[in-house]
Amino acid sequence: MDRDAFFAAALRNPVNEAIVDELFRLALPDAWLVSGCLVQTVWNVLTGRAINHGINDYDVFYFDSDTSWRAENKVIRQLAKRLARLGARVEVRNQARVHLWYPEKHGLPYPALTCSADGIDRFLTKTTQVGLRRHHSGHDVHAPNGFSDIAGMIVRPNPGPNFSAASYAAKATRWKTAWPELTILSADGTD
Repeated sequence: MDRDAFFAAALRNPVNEAIVDELFRLALPDAWLVSGCLVQTVWNVLTGRAINHGINDYDVFYFDSDTSWRAENKVIRQLAKRLARLGARVEVRNQARVHLWYPEKHGLPYPALTCSADGIDRFLTKTTQVGLRRHHSGHDVHAPNGFSDIAGMIVRPNPGPNFSAASYAAKATRWKTAWPELTILSADGTD
């Protein structure tokens, strides 16, 4: 699978496409649709399942230097109102402020980020380190590990400063239930 095949499969989900288009219209700074909703859509295409099978939510990252909760909450409410017609749960996070709440919530360090792609790169699995956004002349895809694990339905851990083996195991178990074809690598990256 290459970038174009990933892009085409991910946008077969009309919710993904609508969110990407809405982010473009809103012109949020450094805004991306990210992670599971993209990868899981591709898995559904590959396995012939309903396009939204197993997708719990749709994650949006943006990066704004206003790190107040008030500013982020305003964006969350604005997107919720504009996307309500989709009937999907959309999770919106300003990546410029994650380091302010993550350590207390998860008990793990989280160094400050410099852009949304930094947040994508810290995902729990390398498989879900993907983001998609629209711009005036097309789309960008951020995928630091490429697409082979996505196409091969391999879930690979992303060890790093905020990795949790317990969280990885819980996520992998849920995914394996929804997509039994998955190959789940152990938290140390082996079979």
